[in-house]
Amino acid sequence: MRAARTLIGLCLAVGLALCPAAGSGMPGDQPAQSVRSKTGTSPELRDLYFGEALYHAYQGQYFDAIQRLDTELGMYHGLDQPELDTLHYHINNAEFSVGDFELDYRMHQRAGRAMKAVLEGAVDESVRNEAAFRLARIQFQKGQLDDAMHALERIQGTVPPQISDDVEFLRANILMATAKPSEAVKVLKQLRSGDGLAGFVAYNLGIALLQDNRPQEAIEQLDKAGQLPSADPTGLAIRDKSNLVLGTMLFESGNFERARQSLDRVRLEGPFSNQALLRAGWAEATAKHYDRALVPWNILAAREPTDAAVQEGMLAVANAYATLNLNGRAALKYGSALELFTNQLQRVDASVNSIREGRFLKALMREETREDENWVITLRTLPDAPETYYLMELMASHDFQTALHNYLDLEDLQSRLIAWRSSLDAFNDIIRQRKQNYEPLLPEVDAQFRKLDSRMRLRLDQRTQLRNRLQAMLTAPRPDYLATADERSAGVRIAFIDKQLGNSHSPEALALRQRAAHSYGGRKRSTTTG
Repeated sequence: MRAARTLIGLCLAVGLALCPAAGSGMPGDQPAQSVRSKTGTSPELRDLYFGEALYHAYQGQYFDAIQRLDTELGMYHGLDQPELDTLHYHINNAEFSVGDFELDYRMHQRAGRAMKAVLEGAVDESVRNEAAFRLARIQFQKGQLDDAMHALERIQGTVPPQISDDVEFLRANILMATAKPSEAVKVLKQLRSGDGLAGFVAYNLGIALLQDNRPQEAIEQLDKAGQLPSADPTGLAIRDKSNLVLGTMLFESGNFERARQSLDRVRLEGPFSNQALLRAGWAEATAKHYDRALVPWNILAAREPTDAAVQEGMLAVANAYATLNLNGRAALKYGSALELFTNQLQRVDASVNSIREGRFLKALMREETREDENWVITLRTLPDAPETYYLMELMASHDFQTALHNYLDLEDLQSRLIAWRSSLDAFNDIIRQRKQNYEPLLPEVDAQFRKLDSRMRLRLDQRTQLRNRLQAMLTAPRPDYLATADERSAGVRIAFIDKQLGNSHSPEALALRQRAAHSYGGRKRSTTTG
């Protein structure tokens, strides 16, 4: 009973963690690596640099994707007229994508800041709602449950159809994680998810019912989840998990026949097959059907011996033969188990010694294993890697995988820094050679520059004077500025006559001075009139 409760407790935790690990998004969510508008259509890619960032993201090279997209966004925001740039057609998607890339690269803080910037910006309602959802998802993955729920509460109005199911599924997960299973049940029952979320919703609804102390309803729901049609590996794994949990619950309640039926639905090659085979055998053995229990146990006993379920299965096979009074076979099976356990103890010692000698990280850093999707499994098949024999469960855990990816990324950054340092040395060498080439030419270039600079200054001064004269004419009219060459010559002659008359007060001088003033004033009037 205690062991079964422990398994169910583990299943509850897994149920909440069935959303992909940090960085991969919610099931069915594909925001980062697609060129799409917020209305769901797929516009033509117009910005090649944005396309290059997406290309690197498709290859899982998130550092390169962040590096290129950050540079492109920085240049875009520094433009005087950004609407003329080709990135303008994808700017909303680019702002989201850089946050997604940072999340995939486990840069949760920067990804959260990117989403908050979108929330506080002048964007459409649907865009703001999508940013709130992604911020809530980041905070949920970091364990900040209250902040995640607060972010979801900011979603109002139009919700993009491609994330509407994901929003409610995330809300249900937060409610389950905050010990509110009854509210989570209401959300999950109302959720009409597509193929991408159907298995997750069905399984989590069963777990929520179990948390809400409704075991009979939980059994019925898990039975439905264990029979959902699916073709993708994730859906099949969810279905196997549902059947395993259901079989364990039925076994604990004493319903051995139905438990066996549920456990028999677990695939023989799935990730939960060993546990299912072991419990299927125990269900038959508890019902005193030892001959039928030998069928799953014999299959299990032939598998990888480092698995604890396989080791238990070998002892169970021997015990079943002994119970059936097949003592010869029982003795052989006990002998095989003893030999295997002896070998495994030696492998454990070799693993401990190898880890202490620092070979564990070297094994994890193998390039051939890093390029294989199933590298965790292939590690234990390496002939010279005993340090990984009994660490499969640890290495498959989320915490270990996150720490390992961080370590591998740091190692990658170190290699990049070394390469960049070499590149900087080469760049400095190029600068030195160009300096040697251009230094003899600098005096002549400098002289030409000084001449050109003086000419430019002269033209600028002339321009300033003309501008000042034009401004003065507009504010205080000066008709003499508009005089023709003949008028300017006549004005000079009249001024000369006026000067020759001096201060004489003779009648002739007064008459001449009056005629000169009349002629000068008339010229002014004619100029003004003209």
